[in-house]
Amino acid sequence: MAEASTKTKPAVKTGESPFWIYKGHPLVRCGDTIYYGSLADPFVVMMKIGSTKEVKDMKAADKVSVWLMSTDEEISPLERIQQRCERRGLYNAIDIASVWLERALKKAA
Repeated sequence: MAEASTKTKPAVKTGESPFWIYKGHPLVRCGDTIYYGSLADPFVVMMKIGSTKEVKDMKAADKVSVWLMSTDEEISPLERIQQRCERRGLYNAIDIASVWLERALKKAA
């Protein structure tokens, strides 16, 4: 349990990113869309929550679509999509997103 808290934490010190960080990359949420990674990098992952379910009086993501996308603005939006899939639950979506992002960034370097 302690390991998970060190991997995902909000930045609170002055000068640090105001975003949640997971495995060294920022997580930014805008409504039902979550972006994983930095737009300054060659790739970013977009996750869209398609449906939710009730779990102990809370809403939890059920169906999540995941897209690995290029941040190159010179190519069309459809050509930016490198990989895509759908996962059940936010944990499974973030898990595949972190693998895809790390591989894509290593390949681009």
